[in-house]
Amino acid sequence: MWNVIPEQLGGAIKGLAVLLIALLGILAANHARAVEPIQVPLDVDALDLTNAIEIHAGTGPRIQVSTAPGADGIVRRIEVSSRDASNTDWAVFALTNTSDEQIDRLLVAPFFQLVGSRLFWPDLGSSRIASITPSQGIAPERQKSLEADVFLITLDPGAIVTFVAEMTTPDLPQFRLWEPDTYKETINAYTLYRGIILGISGLLALFLTILFVVKGTVMFPATASLAWAVLAYLCIDFGFFSRVFNLTQGDDQLYRACAEVMLAASLIIFLYAYLNLNRWNIHYSHLALTTLVLLLGLLGVAVWDPSIAAGIARLSLGIIGVLGFATVLLLAFQGYDRAIMLIPTWFLLIAWLIGAALTVTGGLANDIVQPALGGGLVLIVLLIGFTVMQHAFAGGAIAQGLISDVERRALALTGSGDIIWDWDVDRDRIFTGNEVEDLLGLRHGTLDGAARDWLEILHPQDRDRFRATLDAVIDQRRGKVQQNFRLRSEDGHFRWFRLRARPIVGSDGEVIRCVGTLLDITEERTAEERLLHDAVHDNLTGLPNRELFMDRLTMALARSRAEASGKPAVLVINLDRFKQVNDSIGLSAGDSILLTVARRLGRLVGQQDALSRLSGDQYGLVLLSEQEPDRVVTLADSLRKAVRAPITFGDREIFLTCSVGIALYEGEKQSVEDLVTNAEIALNHAKRLGGDRQEVFRPILRPLGKNVVDMETDLREAIKKEALGVFFQPIVRLEDQSIAGFEVLARWTHPKRGKIAPSEFIPIAEQSGLINELGTYMMEKGAAQLAFWQREIKMSKPLFASINMSSRQLLKHDLINEVKAILSRLSLAPGTLKLELTESLVMSNPEYSAKVLERLRALGAGLSLDDFGTGHSSLSYLQRFPFDTIKIDQSFVKADGQSARPVLLRSIVAMGHDLGMSVVAEGAENEADALELYQLGCEYAQGYFFGQALSADEATKLLRSIPAETEPA
Repeated sequence: MWNVIPEQLGGAIKGLAVLLIALLGILAANHARAVEPIQVPLDVDALDLTNAIEIHAGTGPRIQVSTAPGADGIVRRIEVSSRDASNTDWAVFALTNTSDEQIDRLLVAPFFQLVGSRLFWPDLGSSRIASITPSQGIAPERQKSLEADVFLITLDPGAIVTFVAEMTTPDLPQFRLWEPDTYKETINAYTLYRGIILGISGLLALFLTILFVVKGTVMFPATASLAWAVLAYLCIDFGFFSRVFNLTQGDDQLYRACAEVMLAASLIIFLYAYLNLNRWNIHYSHLALTTLVLLLGLLGVAVWDPSIAAGIARLSLGIIGVLGFATVLLLAFQGYDRAIMLIPTWFLLIAWLIGAALTVTGGLANDIVQPALGGGLVLIVLLIGFTVMQHAFAGGAIAQGLISDVERRALALTGSGDIIWDWDVDRDRIFTGNEVEDLLGLRHGTLDGAARDWLEILHPQDRDRFRATLDAVIDQRRGKVQQNFRLRSEDGHFRWFRLRARPIVGSDGEVIRCVGTLLDITEERTAEERLLHDAVHDNLTGLPNRELFMDRLTMALARSRAEASGKPAVLVINLDRFKQVNDSIGLSAGDSILLTVARRLGRLVGQQDALSRLSGDQYGLVLLSEQEPDRVVTLADSLRKAVRAPITFGDREIFLTCSVGIALYEGEKQSVEDLVTNAEIALNHAKRLGGDRQEVFRPILRPLGKNVVDMETDLREAIKKEALGVFFQPIVRLEDQSIAGFEVLARWTHPKRGKIAPSEFIPIAEQSGLINELGTYMMEKGAAQLAFWQREIKMSKPLFASINMSSRQLLKHDLINEVKAILSRLSLAPGTLKLELTESLVMSNPEYSAKVLERLRALGAGLSLDDFGTGHSSLSYLQRFPFDTIKIDQSFVKADGQSARPVLLRSIVAMGHDLGMSVVAEGAENEADALELYQLGCEYAQGYFFGQALSADEATKLLRSIPAETEPA
């Protein structure tokens, strides 16, 4: 009965299915119509998408949407989950590229927009979009920006892509699609404009603050507070505050609200102080104080809810502007001068408030209205500052009682016999008497003339300052003149004078005379310059000393960080065996040698470079003329050759060499002390290698940890007691995946610290010289184990062992004898003891390396070139070295996603085979790597896929577990 369905029931089910399919079709059609694709033209720089997007508010952490119909007319459905479960708002839009070109565009959603930010409960800005998910193609890439959420999208020709944006706020005030270059140019233009506005605002605030010190009146601190409030508001609005304090996106809401509160509060303070409201009515003071307290109380509200505080501050600013204008007009009708002078500026403030109100309510929606309002705010403060200064310095109040004071000072000068300097402004005549002319060797009457005649005998660097000072005295009609300048004597030398004078104002408020004294300070300035020079220069060579060297290096680093151009290098140069020279020929000859070396070095450095004597026989150089590392090394080599030239002293020639440590500037994290320390570490390394060479600092040269000495002692003891572990990593023959050999590796288990990585104790061995003992230890242990395997385990082809060598081992004079003794004692198969050397090690001294490698090859040792492709060797040198094996660095094997990787691997393998070498690849992590390497023609490989490093016993068990191979017939 279950196999039979009544005909009526079957018909009902079919009808219901048809109805369900129709409903789903209608829903799908509705979704398809909800997201209409927006065409992206090629010739439009910016496209406003604000009103074209579909907002889904409160949908939840997951949303399902239907995509815009594709080129085939099919509407698809996608589901997107939010990265943050608290984000429940989404925006959906679709873009289409109807052209035949690929289009790159930037999706930009600003954090804060004054336009439409509202008067009450304003939107103070925040990060708008957490992520954007496309229906197809590459996911949009977020671009770094402190002002907006910026995503880079790519639209293929003919593509129709639906985007789902995960929003962090329920609305999106502005959303635009920008052409990348246009957006960058726009941002740069706004950045320049903002920089100019901030510079003017900062200078104005600083100037008004300084004027308070000069003119002790309450108007200036009140005006300065308004200027500082405007500066703070602009710093936050322009994003400068976020850059300085490294705020994350949306963290400036509290500061923006506080800035708007302080803007309103500082306007109250200015009105009260400038109009001197306490003199008119006590109610003015009560009203101003109450308003100020309430406004400052908003700072506490801002901590709780910045939006509420900002809304109240905006409303308060408008009310203060209107009521303040009424107060100014009221006082102006009563004839109050201060109020009359403030009317034009306040008119401009009212216009600014109207524009700001229209902007925040959305009445003005232009892109330039926000920066324009910032510039207008600075203009208002500038006009207020001019108004305050005009009032403060107007009138002749300063002249009251001044004449009598000048008369008293004139009598005192007459009694003291000082040189009198008198400038008759009306007649433009200067009188100094004959004392100055006698000091300069000039004929009498030369200096008694017009002020412009003094310009001819003034030092060129002092002329503009002297002229500007006299002009300022006439314009300001107050103050003091205190200036040091140089006058040229008859023989062409200059003498220093100090002028101290004050203007005398007549009854009409204009300066009629300027009277003071001249004092000859030549000896004083000479002594100061000598002391300053001696304080920062070496007495013997005349070069800057260590303090000036560090100061110039600090300036070079600061300039490099500010301009993002030029990377200074530090070279520390030390003479080799200079103490023996001093002991043999005396200290006076040693001083002569130091002076000669300083002159030789000075001829080779550029004008922008700074050569200094740091201490004793050590010199320092801040190098700016050369930027490329190879050019820096070439210059260091030239310096060494200059020092190496013989120095004639009496009837004998002295031959010296020097070592040079080089530290290259890598980035902002490096300090001055770090650069100098790195150069000195490199210098010490060059000394340890025998001197007469230059070394570039590498992190491996820096001592690791605070207990380097203890670790060095423990390492020496471990080598001596043969407590250092010797491990073997399998090297597999890719043809049949049989074990062909092992790489010998050092492992150290410290009795107290446990396992210590080779990256930690190998550098210590390099620096302390233990690397020779460590290398010999590893060679003997590895060779002995290899001999045991070749003797006890029979294989079709003899096993080989690869042992790493360091630069010190290669330079070791008895290396050849050690290898010869090991090979003859253990009777190893020829070529199975392979010595591994890196490219950089061999190329550090190619001629010497070629000779040593030929000798080692002749003894029967195999030679393997390790880390091939990562060094800087020349292929012309490569064919000269007798290597029989090339090891490809694991960086080439693991370079996933790079299209050139197979080509590079194939080229390296082919080149190795053409040169008659075997090829071993490092870093085989999986079976796919092994298969690919085998298909490329690589014979051997090693990596975690074939096994990690094993102890000798484990490696022996592994070899014995392999079935014995029979010799071929």
